[in-house]
Amino acid sequence: MHKYVSDNFNYLYYMVEASRMQMSPMRLGAMSSLQWFENSHNPIYNTEFARTTRACLEIVERMTRKYQKPDFDITECKVTDELYKVEKQTILGKAFCNLQHFVKLGLKQPQPKLLIIAPMAGHHATLLRGTVQDTLPYCDVFITDWIDASQVPLSLGSFDMDDFIDYIIDFMKILGPDLHVMAVCQPTVPLLAATAIMSAEQDPLVPKSMILMGGPIDARKNPTQVNVFATGRSIEWFENMVITIVPPNYPGYMRHVYPGFLQLAGFMSLNLQRHVDSHFDMFKNLLIEEDDKADVQKKFYDEYLSVMDLPAEFYLQTIKEVFQEFSLAKGELVSRGRKVDLKSITTCSLLGIEGEKDDIAAVGQTKAALNLCTNIPQDMKKYHLQKGVGHYGVFSGSKFRQFIVPEIRDFIYTR
Repeated sequence: MHKYVSDNFNYLYYMVEASRMQMSPMRLGAMSSLQWFENSHNPIYNTEFARTTRACLEIVERMTRKYQKPDFDITECKVTDELYKVEKQTILGKAFCNLQHFVKLGLKQPQPKLLIIAPMAGHHATLLRGTVQDTLPYCDVFITDWIDASQVPLSLGSFDMDDFIDYIIDFMKILGPDLHVMAVCQPTVPLLAATAIMSAEQDPLVPKSMILMGGPIDARKNPTQVNVFATGRSIEWFENMVITIVPPNYPGYMRHVYPGFLQLAGFMSLNLQRHVDSHFDMFKNLLIEEDDKADVQKKFYDEYLSVMDLPAEFYLQTIKEVFQEFSLAKGELVSRGRKVDLKSITTCSLLGIEGEKDDIAAVGQTKAALNLCTNIPQDMKKYHLQKGVGHYGVFSGSKFRQFIVPEIRDFIYTR
């Protein structure tokens, strides 16, 4: 499908891996020294020199670390004042995704089924840990846990936006009737497409409701820096400048990907000064041994700096269809010969949620779905604009928990 003609850029991943290996002695030295300075039996442990050295070594270790995928680490949930243990179970494993179920052990009363479609946009599905944790008291929660493309052998085939749509359809059929589906950011487009395709085919397992959160349904509206960047360059530019090859020390050797380290650079460039200030604050907290504050900052960056590679064909098709041609919003999206007609959706309720300060999928881009789905009755559609939150606040944090979760709960419970 794509030639990926820039041979020099093709091997950027190799260069990054070589740099990591070259830095590994420094990292191991920092870790070894840190252990010595963290030993409370060290005679200089309580000195200012030791505190400063500990803080410096920890920052060095974190800056040279390759961050691994974190755990969901959801072990319990309270339902109507009763505490239940939670166990994560894999319902289905596919080449590029595991369908996970968070089972509340011992809970006898049935709850509405909620499938959360996590974005395949750089971060792991664990970024939605708070989304899962805060909806668990009210729903039987499932989530798509996408697999890092560097971990998928080339022999297992390719993965593009059409595959993403098919995966969603498969998952919705597996989970059966009376299913509610929530998409966060990027997958709002393929979820709408999947639902429209199932509706056109009069599939009895069309979901009961869709909850679309901070997604680029119509990226023409109120364009952000992300939108301007995508529209300002040709698809050939993206092929040549951001696609590279997975090196041989990964299972996905020779797979073409949009690598996580480039995505992370893009994420951080949007708010670079804030990240610099946060790391300086972390250093100061380590220096004065404000451990609780430092732990909060470390936990955030353990998640934020853990990124995954995307299959090149998925990334390029998403750029082309969603951010350059606006195919879904124009009624021109076709997936494997199936025309995606949002007017086909008639029985699935729709809730759109946006954040007032979202600088990735701005106000109006998700709301567009309510106007595009013209044959969903008005009493089955609802919109919520959350004041004072940015993109991540749409699906996590205190305002999500306090204001947005009740909206989701009430919407699901009244369908």
